[in-house]
Amino acid sequence: MRLRTARLADAGAGARVHHATWVSTYGGLLPAEFWSTHTLAERTRSWQRSLMRGFAPTLAEVDDEIVGIAHASPALRQHGVAPVRDSQLWMLYVLDGHHGTGVGQALLDAVVAPGTPCQLWVAEDNARARRFYERNGFVVEGARITDDAFAGITEIRMVR
Repeated sequence: MRLRTARLADAGAGARVHHATWVSTYGGLLPAEFWSTHTLAERTRSWQRSLMRGFAPTLAEVDDEIVGIAHASPALRQHGVAPVRDSQLWMLYVLDGHHGTGVGQALLDAVVAPGTPCQLWVAEDNARARRFYERNGFVVEGARITDDAFAGITEIRMVR
C-alpha cells in the first residue's frame, strides 16, 4: 500500500472510491431519489472542481488502484454547531474489499496523527465506522445534526 496526495488527474479515481463507498455505506439509509442527483458523474465533477481549488486529500493505493481516501483540516461550524476541536476529519472512505486490511488505519494516521485532538461527524447508524473511530480513541461527544443535503441522515460528533 502507498499513500499520496491527490492530483487533478486523480479526480475520476477519487470520485469512484467516494461514490462507491457512499453507495455501499449509505445505500440502505438513503431514498432512491437521492442517487438520481448524487451520481458518479456529479461526484467526478465535484472532485475536479475541488482539486482545482486546492483540495488535497490523501489517497491509498494498492497495486496502482486507489482504494481509499481521507482528508482532515481545520474544524468549522456546521449546521450552526461550533467546533470543539481545532482539527476535523472530513472524510475517510475505503472500498469494501479493503476493509480490515489496515488501509483505513493508515489513512487516519496520515491525516490525523495518533492521539491528536480531533473531531468528526459520522452517521449515527454507521456502526462499523463508529467502532473504528472508538478503537482510535474517539468518543461520542453529544452534538447531533440532521443534514438535509444528506437526505436527513442524523450525524453525531465524535471527539478525541
